[in-house]
Amino acid sequence: MLTKKGVPFEDVDVSDDPALRQEIARRSGQRTVPQIFIGEESIGGFMELQTLEVSGELDEMLAG
Repeated sequence: MLTKKGVPFEDVDVSDDPALRQEIARRSGQRTVPQIFIGEESIGGFMELQTLEVSGELDEMLAG
């Protein structure tokens, strides 16, 4: 979805880094992956990203 929009993103594999995984959990409040951040804001996982896309809010977030 982000690729189709031409939005650059970084995919960070936390599977072999317990400290990084804990940092993501602390920042997002969630222990599951993937966790998607726009800037410093955690928006959740793929389902939340899709919900933002359907509602039109994703484009607003990406523009701001």
